[in-house]
Amino acid sequence: MSLKLKAVSDSDTDPKNPNNENIIKREIVDLRNGSEVLYIQRFFTYDQSWKWFHFLNNHIPWTRPTVRVFGRSCLQVHKALPGSCFNSLLLNRYKGGNDYVGWHSDDEKLYGLTPEIASVSFGCDRDFFLKKKPCKTSNVSKRHDEEPASKRLKKSCHADQYTFKLKHGSLLVMRGNTQRDWIHSVPKRAKVDTTRINLTFRHVL
Repeated sequence: MSLKLKAVSDSDTDPKNPNNENIIKREIVDLRNGSEVLYIQRFFTYDQSWKWFHFLNNHIPWTRPTVRVFGRSCLQVHKALPGSCFNSLLLNRYKGGNDYVGWHSDDEKLYGLTPEIASVSFGCDRDFFLKKKPCKTSNVSKRHDEEPASKRLKKSCHADQYTFKLKHGSLLVMRGNTQRDWIHSVPKRAKVDTTRINLTFRHVL
């Protein structure tokens, strides 16, 4: 069974809305060196987003730990990513601000050298952090190499950090060398007490 998530088209407009608020607004962040992030804050309309949220929240047998679900047929996020093909879908539910994902990159060999990863969010807004991996150069001292990765990351330049607000109905896509050169996380948020559901689309070789 194929899953097709149809979003509002770039050209879809409401004649009653002179400001064309139904037009998809894309934000593309060039991370340099072949890495790129595409962010669409309102990939789905408000009503569509809540329909997906309630359907997933009520019909998915959520368990801990989260299990990856692989399908043979192509999973496509329509229109926003022409030519993209996904055959892997991971579903996560964050029940509140204490549910989080630590710093990591999806650089496993099964995703290929330059994986394209699309993430759709429903429900509560959450922050998404992106940070450049520490540089590995030949003149780095042994003492520096022995430092914990988390400590080295704190020393990195703020220019190599990005924050996205994953809004209800949004789409975020990581492309190119992003998994090779960058790490990402969804941090804890003490004041968040509502649920977020996340769908992550990948292609498994």
